[in-house]
Amino acid sequence: MTPESSIEVVRATVEDLPLIVPLFDGYRQFYKYESDVEGAQRFLQAHFDEDSSVIFLAFGVDEQGERQAWGFTQLYPSFSSAALKRLWILNDLFVAPQARRAGVGRALLECARVFAEETQARGLTLQTAVDNYPAQTLYEAAGWKREEQFYSYHLYF
Repeated sequence: MTPESSIEVVRATVEDLPLIVPLFDGYRQFYKYESDVEGAQRFLQAHFDEDSSVIFLAFGVDEQGERQAWGFTQLYPSFSSAALKRLWILNDLFVAPQARRAGVGRALLECARVFAEETQARGLTLQTAVDNYPAQTLYEAAGWKREEQFYSYHLYF
């Protein structure tokens, strides 16, 4: 594994789909969904076509010197009515198992933070599983604060 300083994070384009799809499928499997590469491809393609999300892709170099896609994060736009500003939902963040603990997640979070500032957003928001302790540790180490003022409610179909 290469040091954190050699991680490159770029805003993904539709041409990056072949690199993103396996990571996205891995992300879904992490959350106990069945692998569905074709579905992942269609889902991500639609977001590129509709310009309805922003994806950042992290690259590193493996032990053989090959450039590899190591992780991604996907942001969806939302809004804070009270603050009268855009708010970005950091909906997905995934690092390939072989690249974990190398600073990839932190690099993706930092890129998302800079992007939110550049777009003059109110900030970023995310949710993670209550038992995803590694992610919680990463988020808190990067300055994120756990919600203590509001309850989250969902109505799923």
